[in-house]
Amino acid sequence: VQLQASGGGLVQPRGSLRLSCAGSGSSFDHYAIGWFRQAPGKEREWVSCSSTNYGNTYYADSVKGRFSVSRDKAKNTVFLQMNSLKPEDTAVYYCAAESWMVCTDRVISTDFDSWGQGTQVTVSS
Repeated sequence: VQLQASGGGLVQPRGSLRLSCAGSGSSFDHYAIGWFRQAPGKEREWVSCSSTNYGNTYYADSVKGRFSVSRDKAKNTVFLQMNSLKPEDTAVYYCAAESWMVCTDRVISTDFDSWGQGTQVTVSS
């Protein structure tokens, strides 16, 4: 599956953004979709993992209660809704996919084979 991430931009603290991860070449039906982010000078950090097949979604503690994942099956797209954004959320955000994977709260980047190109999110006043 090929992934295209979009929706990043500049937003003020406490603002909201919605990122999209559009899939092509294969339906997302049997895929776990992960979101990761990487800030300058830092390692890539896991944000969330959702798997429709197994009906579970996990979030990193740093975003729990502020970020949420949803899917539009008809558009083969997964969304990351980000609310109450903080300057420390500034990073390049990536979506990733892995077929038939069960999400947990301990997934790491190497668990995923397919990656989107990343979209920049900047939270600043």
